[in-house]
Amino acid sequence: MTTFSLFDKSSKFDGIYAFFIVNRFQMLYLFFLMPTYLLHPFMIWGIVAMAIFSQLNIRLLCKWLESNYAKKGYQGFVELFGVRMVRLLTFIGLILILIKITVITLGYLEVIHDFIFPAMNSNWIIFFILLTSSYVASLGMKNTIRFVVIVFLCVFWMIFLYYPFFIPPIAALHDLYPLIPTNWTTDSWKGLLLIWASYSGPEYLICLIPWIKPQQKMRKYLTYANALSTSEYLLLFIASLFFFGSNYLSKSKYPIIHMIRYLQSPLFERLDIILISLHMFLLVFAISIFLLCIYGATRIILKKTSTQPSRMGFAVTCIMLFLCFVIVNNWIWSIETEQNILLNIQIWLSGITYFIVPTFLLLLTKLKGRVKA
Repeated sequence: MTTFSLFDKSSKFDGIYAFFIVNRFQMLYLFFLMPTYLLHPFMIWGIVAMAIFSQLNIRLLCKWLESNYAKKGYQGFVELFGVRMVRLLTFIGLILILIKITVITLGYLEVIHDFIFPAMNSNWIIFFILLTSSYVASLGMKNTIRFVVIVFLCVFWMIFLYYPFFIPPIAALHDLYPLIPTNWTTDSWKGLLLIWASYSGPEYLICLIPWIKPQQKMRKYLTYANALSTSEYLLLFIASLFFFGSNYLSKSKYPIIHMIRYLQSPLFERLDIILISLHMFLLVFAISIFLLCIYGATRIILKKTSTQPSRMGFAVTCIMLFLCFVIVNNWIWSIETEQNILLNIQIWLSGITYFIVPTFLLLLTKLKGRVKA
């Protein structure tokens, strides 16, 4: 029987893979909701401001990635925190990843159900998505990381389809006024929080440290990824303002997808179905990465890091994740008020972890260095 090697560390990846991973993680489900939350044209400056703060956060994260603790992988965390604290932090991280991947999966599920398969039982959609993700994850972390290149090539070009919304007669400059806020409400603060949560994703590189070249300078690649995500946020939000106007953006939950339905092609009648289907590559990739992280975190918590990964343990993890998705989908996500609560929890947790993780790791590393000195 062949060895089931999920976490083989024989291959190290260049910074270009970190660029692909961070950019696509920043373009997960939340960007679909961004125009509905932002509404006002002056929130363009909110995207720019959060991009700057995100870049500062990336700078802190990159400094830690260049430290000796980061280069040692799991052993570096043990030296930094101790075995017990590593297990505790891993448990907390496991909960955060479960919440994130559940909200993202069920959010995409709602899009698929509404626009492609309205008559299909949503649990079957979950089953097929997770089955595909489980297969990709079973190929190991190395191959899953390589898969991000295919994901990027399948998805990135979609942004260019929105160019018709920037030309007359759809585009009107007055739709971008006012660019200076005349009033600031609680909804505006919520919009800033959503933007910040959308920028989260780079912090998950700490889970992929063993597969990243230790001498590779990450800062420029993550800077490019952050800049590309910012460009996509701005283009999609401005296109939404041109098409709907700020007064009508709140009437549509997924304005970015509804806009595509108005585009006509001589070859394809329903471009939205094609684009949503291709976007599933990104969902499969995200679930595959997080599935491996969940299985790896479980092994750390159960003190199984010295043993070989087993097919049975991986299968049990997949089954438990499937049951988690189904339970939340049927008893929480199907109720609008409960769905909003879960979504807000995810937004808050993403914003908090993205802010805290790089700063906390770097400060503790600096403190450890002084203590040793």
